[in-house]
Amino acid sequence: MSSITISMSVNGKAVTAAAEPRTLLVEFLRETLKLTGTHVGCDTSQCGACVVHVDGKSVKSCTMLAATAEGAAITTIEGLAKDGELHPMQAAFREHHGLQCGFCTPGMVMSAVDLVSRHPNPDEHTVREQLEGNICRCTGYHNIVKAVIAGAAAMRS
Repeated sequence: MSSITISMSVNGKAVTAAAEPRTLLVEFLRETLKLTGTHVGCDTSQCGACVVHVDGKSVKSCTMLAATAEGAAITTIEGLAKDGELHPMQAAFREHHGLQCGFCTPGMVMSAVDLVSRHPNPDEHTVREQLEGNICRCTGYHNIVKAVIAGAAAMRS
């Protein structure tokens, strides 16, 4: 299969690379761009480990062809921290122990940042409802919910 050239902005930097037309965005990020913070958990879009932001909105990158992101602005977990300082949501996950093994954490954090952009002051019910598409196999979600609520408060500050 012949490759195509794909150009987009990833974490604020312009990138152009060749890929097969059937390459998924998650594969493009991990294999072509070597941004391995975005995880592949299920290959069926059920777990949310692959969530990134495409033009500011959460997208499961295992469901999107890289070619359809042509010209888009992509933010991955690697792009959240600024000048060596964690994003408030990342800091809240660390502070409130919103992780155990950490595998789901990048997708969970990316989903949480998008959730807060739509619901700046979420309650527990809203957080649980909005994170239904992200699966964590290690925790009971209690600390994740606490982390998202604390992260939302920090993002409002």
